[in-house]
Parts: sequence; C-alpha cells; structure tokens
Amino acid sequence: MRVSDLHYPVMLDEVLTALAPKDNGHYLDATFGDGGYSTAILNHSKCVVGAIDRDPDAIQRAASNMRDFGDRFTIFEGPFSALETLTAGTDFEALDGIVFDLGVSSPQLDEAERGFSFRFDGPLDMRMSQSGLSAADIVNQAGEKELSQIIWNYGEDRAARRIARAIVKARETNSITRTLELAEIVRSVLPRQKPGQMDPATRTFQALRIEVNGELDEIRAALSAAETRLKPDGVLVVVSFHSLEDRIVKQFLATRSGNVSQGSRHRPAIVMPEPSFTITSRKPILPTDTECAENPRSRSAKMRVGYRTPAPAFADNDTAQAYLQEHA
Repeated sequence: MRVSDLHYPVMLDEVLTALAPKDNGHYLDATFGDGGYSTAILNHSKCVVGAIDRDPDAIQRAASNMRDFGDRFTIFEGPFSALETLTAGTDFEALDGIVFDLGVSSPQLDEAERGFSFRFDGPLDMRMSQSGLSAADIVNQAGEKELSQIIWNYGEDRAARRIARAIVKARETNSITRTLELAEIVRSVLPRQKPGQMDPATRTFQALRIEVNGELDEIRAALSAAETRLKPDGVLVVVSFHSLEDRIVKQFLATRSGNVSQGSRHRPAIVMPEPSFTITSRKPILPTDTECAENPRSRSAKMRVGYRTPAPAFADNDTAQAYLQEHA
C-alpha cells in the first residue's frame, strides 16, 4: 500500500523528519485513520509499527490495506487514551516514537452517514467508536444552558447562547436528526457568511464532536500514557488542528520539559522532578504554504515535538501529580 493511494496525511514530511524512523525501531501510530502515517513510516525503514484506532471501519481498512507489511504491522482497537493498556505484553511496550494526528480522518469526514461534516446531509452521529451517545442525542436532550456551555467551551463560539436557544426552539417542533438541518439552524441566528469566511456552523459541529467523543480528556490521558511507553530519546510527535488541542499539547510538553512557572514572592515555587521531555522550540511547526495550497485541511495544523529523557514519567511522581492537578 502506497501513501499516494491514501488521503494525503497532514505534514507528512515534517512528521517523518521528526520521527526519523530507523531499522528495527518500534513506532506507534496512535491515530491510524486511513493509514497514511503508518504506511510512510514502514516504507521509510525496516521498522515495525503498531497502530491504534477506535473506529471499527478503520480496523477493517487496516486488515485489508496493510496486509502486505505482514508482521511488521499490528493494529489495536480502542481509544488512544488506552495505549498503555492496549500495548501491554506486546512488542510495543518500549517505543522509539509515537505520532498523534488529532484531527478527524478524511474517511470519517467524507462518509455522510458518519455525521461528522455538514458538507453532506447525513444522520447527526459523530461517534468515532460508533457506540454510545450520538450528537443527535445531545442536541435533542441537553438543556439550553448545557448546550450553550458545550458550544462555548469546545467551539469557543461567542454566539453560543443564541445558537443553543435556536436549537432548543427548533426541537420543540421536531427532533433534530440531520447534519444539514442543524447547520441551517446555526446559520439562521448568525450573520451571513462572506466569501472565504469559515462557515458559521463549523464551531458548533466541532464542539459537539469533542463532547460526543470526550476528545480533550482522551488527549490528556493519551499524552500521559505515551510518556510511559517512550524509550529514552524516543520521539513524541503531535499534530493538532485547533487551539483547544494545541493548548493541551503545549502545556503537557512545557510542564514535562521544566518550562513552568517558578513561583513568586506571594507563592513559593514548586520543586519539580527531573524533566521527562526536552523540546527544541516552544513554537509549533506549521505546514508549508505549498501544502496549505494543495491540502486545505492542513491550514490549521500545528505540530509539536518532544524528546523523551531517561527520567521517570511524571505519572509516577506525587509532586508532579500535585502540580498537574492544580494547573489542569
């Protein structure tokens, strides 16, 4: 299977440069999706790759599309927050590199029946695992205040209250079950979109997707799990697509690399443990202008990289945990 057969993975060249896959190395693609990163890593060197996805459709794609790699590739079904448990007792307990692509995969966006996008009309679903509460359940059952908080907290939309009020009013007549139906309700209470501007429904759809899949808590748990699995000098690469994701990754790497507040005269500094990561820059790596032109999905992407030190994981340190809880 070639990368050209896939939806082109975002910032692929930058990811490969950061990971620098080596022969006999062990790598984890924590968000398999359509397999773009996994395929590129396997083609880059004679290494082995494990991949994780909680989408049953992605698991089926892996079984079909990755068979040519034989025992050099292994797929684990489950959320990436469970990567420590999923890889326990396998060849992937000690890793040379881990990559996360935190965006929705292209197949999920392109399949109307998954309900992730309002580019097509489909059921208002958005469940990555295809189980549990759907977006329609939340839209039709949550109170106005709860809906407003979801849209504000996860979509950062200033019109969250107006949107929530419009949703509650609309569902008094009929349940809201379709993607285009919800998109039109959101658009009806916001200023008309100018050419080139983001669709007014984008932030609401993002917020619902995050809520349905518990995405931000998943990211926090996954980063901590990755910390326990990486070898010394192992590489953590994370590609995010909106500020909420990037903020979590930035804070994680800043804390683990020792780039944290040293206190003040009003508040004594906390003595932190030895850094478990090093970083070469506090600024994210951005896609090239060429990639943005060729692949519009990459325009909002930000990539951050951390290098594991020999120090114990913060998850095993009581002082570090106290700090993290206070600054969560």
